[in-house]
Amino acid sequence: MKTPIVQENISKEKALRKMKGNALALLGFAVLLFIIAIYFKIPILQAFSEAAMVGGIADWFAVVALFRHPMGIPIWHTAIIPTKKNEIGENLGSFVSEEFLNREKLEIKLEEFNFATKASDWLSQGENANKIANLVVVNIIPGVLKTIKDEDVKRLIQVQFKEKLEGINFGDWVALALEPLQKGNVKDQLLTNLMEVMSTELANNKDLIRKKVKESTPFLSFGLADKSISEGIFNGLAEFLDEAKNPDSAVRIKIDEYVYNFLDQVKNSEEMRVKINNLILGFAGKKEVQDYVNGIWDEIKLSITTDLEKGDQSSIKNSISNLIQGFGTGIKDDPIMIDKINNFIKIDLLSVLLNNKKVIGDLISSTVKSWDGKEVSEKLELEIGKDLQYIRINGTLVGGMIGLVIYGVEQIYHFFIV
Repeated sequence: MKTPIVQENISKEKALRKMKGNALALLGFAVLLFIIAIYFKIPILQAFSEAAMVGGIADWFAVVALFRHPMGIPIWHTAIIPTKKNEIGENLGSFVSEEFLNREKLEIKLEEFNFATKASDWLSQGENANKIANLVVVNIIPGVLKTIKDEDVKRLIQVQFKEKLEGINFGDWVALALEPLQKGNVKDQLLTNLMEVMSTELANNKDLIRKKVKESTPFLSFGLADKSISEGIFNGLAEFLDEAKNPDSAVRIKIDEYVYNFLDQVKNSEEMRVKINNLILGFAGKKEVQDYVNGIWDEIKLSITTDLEKGDQSSIKNSISNLIQGFGTGIKDDPIMIDKINNFIKIDLLSVLLNNKKVIGDLISSTVKSWDGKEVSEKLELEIGKDLQYIRINGTLVGGMIGLVIYGVEQIYHFFIV
């Protein structure tokens, strides 16, 4: 499939050939008129055709001499563009840097252009925002994903995960989270609820307790002590939990005291905080946790790839498009931001351009010098050759008209003077 640029070049080549044919046909017509004039002895026609041929051939030579040697003959001062490519590049670079990169001219143009307004208007249109978003999801994001090495990303995640954990004082967090338990009735209610749950679970697992006791008692007891032991254990635990439900009981006071001491240690003891930190960091260092952290990047990458394959239904693409469109709309409705952007363009960018205008000129010059002379000549002829054929056509017609004028002046001279 031909790209738009290739298709455009083919159209330009056809148009150039057509115009060359027209100019050549007009020159051929002048030659035909000359033959007729000679044969039938028509002086005025002969004067017109002779001058037309001279004008057409001279302008053909001038046009061709810009791009190549006429008929392949290396005539002096022909094939100007390919042979003078380096000089053209230097002159073009100097011209751009001196004439275009001029403070006064650039300030006027930048003031007239109002870049911020035009850019915000363009970005706020959904179609344009979709174009940019599509460019990002089709080219940029997949390219980045292919470039990035999975091992490097996983290593970075591991390092960041470890550094972040080590930078967190979990002891402070735990102390802060448990601090409300030391105030009001929160702790009492929590302990009461906990005892209720434990009592319920104890009653629901009475048979399990009996089974465990039986498995633990000596074989020689023949099960005679199993029931007594299991009942004793069950009843003892039940009585303990029932008593612990009462906030004023001795058991509950002991539990409250233990909880209070623990909370106080968490809050005020550096040693306890270190233990808590070490406990959590030790858990984070387990292989299962490390494998989970390593799998985060795989999950992210898979999610991104799967979403991008949805095309217009991609949530990433639509989010980017909405973000761009919202950004454009936000700028358009914010005159302060428009002024800031325009001032940046006018002041900062202008300063960059002016400070580097010689570099820009040298860049243009060196770029033109690096081009192949024949290729440059062919490309320029493709771009402006069609219009240059009008020089040949005009040269033929104007030459013929001048021939008529000269012939007329000559006839008047012979009629009135000679």
